[in-house]
Amino acid sequence: MPRDEITAALGALDDITRRLRLECPWDREQDERTIVPHTLEEAYELADAASSGDDAKMRDELGDVLFQVHFLSLLLEERGAGDLAAVAAGCRRKLIRRHPHVFAPDSPEMLEVLEADRAGRAEQESRLTEQAGAQLRDVAGADDVLANWDAIKQTEAGREGGIFGEVPDNLPSLLFARKVQRRAASSGFDPIDVDAALEAAHAELDRLAETIRAGARAATFQALGDALFAVTNVARKAKADPEIALRSASVRFRDRVLRAEVLAESEGRAWADLDDDDRLGYYAQVLFAERPGGADEPPVAD
Repeated sequence: MPRDEITAALGALDDITRRLRLECPWDREQDERTIVPHTLEEAYELADAASSGDDAKMRDELGDVLFQVHFLSLLLEERGAGDLAAVAAGCRRKLIRRHPHVFAPDSPEMLEVLEADRAGRAEQESRLTEQAGAQLRDVAGADDVLANWDAIKQTEAGREGGIFGEVPDNLPSLLFARKVQRRAASSGFDPIDVDAALEAAHAELDRLAETIRAGARAATFQALGDALFAVTNVARKAKADPEIALRSASVRFRDRVLRAEVLAESEGRAWADLDDDDRLGYYAQVLFAERPGGADEPPVAD
């Protein structure tokens, strides 16, 4: 798309955002504390659209997230703390700074970023970024990019120090676990491969089973957390997002139960009136139909 079309479209969205802020009673009442819950909701809807493979839905949800960015940037502007241009410029500098394998130290882009850091409040940041160069990995793949990203992030001015600096405590649990594991790995603490991670997950599940059989509720609570943490580590090693994978599995289960209910109703039976064995039987039929050629294959005789 030509640059002028992008500029015009973003400018028009900015105009609408400002008008809503002035003329809409609901928008006038909002601040970042009331808007961010909507931002999170839109982000989850975007994730759902991305996993659905529906490009039209994804385009629509991207627009909703983009509006959130415009609106929150306008709130900054109103109190003199920045604006959309500052947000975009800061994002650009951050991306250049965190991709030294793309932008060499003597590239015009990196020199521009370092000069801007020196000239602004981030003078310390530019010195630390220059020093961090010697500590970065050679980039042979995506894992090295992530490790360097975390290393550079820790040098940036205003960041909370330490291995787990600025890992928000209020992240969803699976995302929090994955981020903690990734930060530990970026620090060099990542001692096992995917096979060992699988073995560790099996061991934690075995321990969970033991605590359940023993009726030890407190131990079960801890063992369950350890098992979930171990499975999350397997997902990280397998380069699969556990949050999206779990959501996808939940959607599959939901849809199967609904299809089982429809199947029962097609035979004149109400789902609520069935016993557990009958419900399981209808669910099994749905699973069988999902198999390659499932509905066309004859049932196996007893």
